[in-house]
Amino acid sequence: QWQFVESGGNLVQPGGSLRLSCAASGFSLDSYAIGWFRQAPGKVREGVSCISSSHNTYYADSVKGRFTTSRDSAKSTVYLHLDNLKPEDSAVYFCTATRQRDGLCDIRELRTDSWGQGTQVTVSS
Repeated sequence: QWQFVESGGNLVQPGGSLRLSCAASGFSLDSYAIGWFRQAPGKVREGVSCISSSHNTYYADSVKGRFTTSRDSAKSTVYLHLDNLKPEDSAVYFCTATRQRDGLCDIRELRTDSWGQGTQVTVSS
């Protein structure tokens, strides 16, 4: 059973940093790609980043150069480090498993319809 628990969100000033965590359980994290998504009020959920089982990564243009994702299989946890945060990054952030092909994760295709409760990131002065 796929289970995800996101944490690490907070209120930060523009230009600040956060590290989000995604604790995964119920499946072998080693075998799957994990994606990060976010949803702001009144907007659709969007893919932000993903990391394949072989540690290849993808980033949406809006966060490229500012966000970094990594994974620690020993801890069954995937991280999203957010730097140089902007007000438009404010959203609830979620993680889930995505498809992967040829060692690359695919943020457009989900491996499961299971989601965690999300973690709130608010960027404001």
